[in-house]
Amino acid sequence: MKYKIDDLFEAVASKGHVCIGLDTSIEYVPKKERKKEKNDAKAVLDFNKALIDTTHDITACYKVQIAYYEEMGTEGLKTYSETLKYLRKKGCISIGDIKRGDIADTAIRYVKAHYNGEFQADFVTINPYMGMDSVEPWIKEAHEHSKGAFILMRTSNKGMRDFQYLNAVDTESSKPEPPTRLYNKVGEKMAALANKYKGSNGYGMFGVVVGCTEQEEAAEIRKNFPNLFFLIPGYGAQGGAAQDVALLLRNGNGGVVNASRSIITAWKVESQTLGDVDAKATYSFAAQAARRATLKMRDEIRGALK
Repeated sequence: MKYKIDDLFEAVASKGHVCIGLDTSIEYVPKKERKKEKNDAKAVLDFNKALIDTTHDITACYKVQIAYYEEMGTEGLKTYSETLKYLRKKGCISIGDIKRGDIADTAIRYVKAHYNGEFQADFVTINPYMGMDSVEPWIKEAHEHSKGAFILMRTSNKGMRDFQYLNAVDTESSKPEPPTRLYNKVGEKMAALANKYKGSNGYGMFGVVVGCTEQEEAAEIRKNFPNLFFLIPGYGAQGGAAQDVALLLRNGNGGVVNASRSIITAWKVESQTLGDVDAKATYSFAAQAARRATLKMRDEIRGALK
């Protein structure tokens, strides 16, 4: 069966591995353009549209982090919804970065909102640390309507070691097994799910989030979970490099690499030549800078795979 994860696989093959994070704060929008808009939310929406228009042919997918839109209140959530609608209109793959992790009826409400409602995306992010009953409500809808999810497995933030690296024992196993890190247990659960819901390219309907900041673990993680597609944070500012990303890929595919500020604020670096940066930079200027940053990142990753 073909799932949305297969579309993402094909997008990586044709466009490269970059996932642009539209974690769009109003501070990232050129001041000249901000002044023209009726409010901050409208400025962010138009900025997002300019970025999408200019990069969609070289970008595998877009990750929209809901917190940046919640911050702006009702109008911000409208911008979140409109950004996702615009991505659908342009034929782009979207990830709603919502990190939901509740269970039962509450989770079902989230499913309706983020798979079918005003906030619908192709993929969502899910925090599984309440247990598999925080993942299960998403499965049926994803299977029936070609949606997907990325489950937090081993992230790239400093605090990941507080819990994700704790040793865990499998209490369900009939025979004693040596302890392993908790994030591996998440991977094992998702790998089992992937075997049940496997797409045409061999990857499970749901992927996992695996940061690229721990090079010594990357090859082992990929070896242990060959049927899981990875959403890979940590590139650039957090220390991950193209060589680290390459270790998490399989035959040059099997993952997308997220970059947010390094792409959507690339114009701030380039515009130093303009003098008064915010006063002169335009949506078009910012979008073209984002395109150049995307191409650079894409080509660095492709180069590391050769």
